Amino acid sequence: MYRIWNIYVLAAFGTVGGMLFGFDISSMSAWIGSDQYLDYFGHPGSTEQGGITASMSAGSFVGALLAGVLSDRLGRRGALAVASVVWIIGAVLQCSAQNVAHLVVGRIVSGLSIGVTSSQVLVYLAELSPSRIRGRIVGIQQWSIEWGILIMYLISYGCSVRVQGPSAFRIAWGVQAVPGLVLLTALLFFPESPRWLGAHDRWDEALEILANLHAKGDRTDPVVVAELEEVREAVRLAAEGKNLGVLGLFGPKMWKRTLAGVSAQVWQQLLGGNVMLYYLVYIFNMAGLSGNVALTSSIIQYVIFLVTTGGMLPIIDRIGRRWLLVVGAIICMILHFATGAIMVSYGHHVDSVDGNDILKWEISGRPAKAIIALAYIFVGVYGLTWAPAAWIYASEVFPLKYRAKGVGLAAAGNWIFNLALAFFVPPAFTNIQWKTYMIFGTFCAVMTIHIFLTYPETARRSLEEIDLVFEQNIPAWKSKSATGTFEDHVAERMARKQDGEGRAGSVHQMESV
Repeated sequence: MYRIWNIYVLAAFGTVGGMLFGFDISSMSAWIGSDQYLDYFGHPGSTEQGGITASMSAGSFVGALLAGVLSDRLGRRGALAVASVVWIIGAVLQCSAQNVAHLVVGRIVSGLSIGVTSSQVLVYLAELSPSRIRGRIVGIQQWSIEWGILIMYLISYGCSVRVQGPSAFRIAWGVQAVPGLVLLTALLFFPESPRWLGAHDRWDEALEILANLHAKGDRTDPVVVAELEEVREAVRLAAEGKNLGVLGLFGPKMWKRTLAGVSAQVWQQLLGGNVMLYYLVYIFNMAGLSGNVALTSSIIQYVIFLVTTGGMLPIIDRIGRRWLLVVGAIICMILHFATGAIMVSYGHHVDSVDGNDILKWEISGRPAKAIIALAYIFVGVYGLTWAPAAWIYASEVFPLKYRAKGVGLAAAGNWIFNLALAFFVPPAFTNIQWKTYMIFGTFCAVMTIHIFLTYPETARRSLEEIDLVFEQNIPAWKSKSATGTFEDHVAERMARKQDGEGRAGSVHQMESV
């Protein structure tokens, strides 16, 4: 069967799995202020709306926990194919929702799919990509999420303006099935991960895929030989260790990696980015924008998000991961504290905003424009830093043996906090108003310290070299300058292995690379 070998084409179609996540974000954020949605579902209160929004995250949490086992057994392609079918079923359930319970079930089913795709697309692309452009390729996942947010928001905006009654949101939610069908079809032409094939002792297939990905089919190319040897070494080390399943992620040699991968995803949520995207309409409503004006302002926000992440991807491997995360957290901290300060200084308590009883704080005039401007700046900073970097980092820190389960657990950390915060924000806007921003600002301050002290640099290293970064126990803030040491260690370890097996000739090939 015909196979796609261009890594950018693979990333473009593979990250349709990320687009599913984006579709589901704006499939709710675009409707929570619309008359069609509110009238049909009985004007949900803050707790009920929080539950509806968070139901997708609940399904995603479960899906992410199951993703590792599914991916290890069926392969990366197989896991994504199952997720595509589940997504289509979830879209049908949402489209046909008759009441809140029916809608929640549909969002949970869709969430199961997103839990798998959000983690295993990362694993798949990380295992296919050359180390020099891995961040760029894996980062396309986040860019695809943002395209999904914008596309679904525009569809929902058009339906809310042009279509009357429940048909408005039913059309939008039904369209969600389309990217799932596209991904399912595209997977027929995808190669399997060579690292997964190697782990299942299918070396001839692994070599063929590496040769086609990196050398136009030349199995003797030095890059292909070196890559295959690194995969062999990773598989050998994985086979020597005792298989402890998910518990192995918390062993003496693994817990630092697990902490780094999971915390990167948890901190991404506590930064406040995704939650603000869910409830962007609420923020604009408090600042005096309503109806179509608020919806249009949200579209501008999503375009900023898309442009900033797209602009960062070509250079993200040169910048690295650590400083993107640290600088992004510092700037977002300042923006959160500034927003909260303006709201408390110039805003006031109200019984409702534009008839919405969830919102209890209002601000007007120039301070309101400042709030909107800070929201735009925040999403731009988020798009440049944490939006792509957190997903990339989580995909890189786990060794082959635990990669699928580890990234699945990291994504589960993302989704459980996504669930908690999606449920928390509407009541927070009702009960503590401006203090919500102060909470997120404090989270940003704490994560800055944690990242600086514990996150080693992973950019422009092979996945096997990253294993050595953690094994060396070099302080995280010195890890970037230690590149030569790791390369020498790889060459030395390979030489010992190949000398013992009488295959010393391959060492020269690896050193030449």
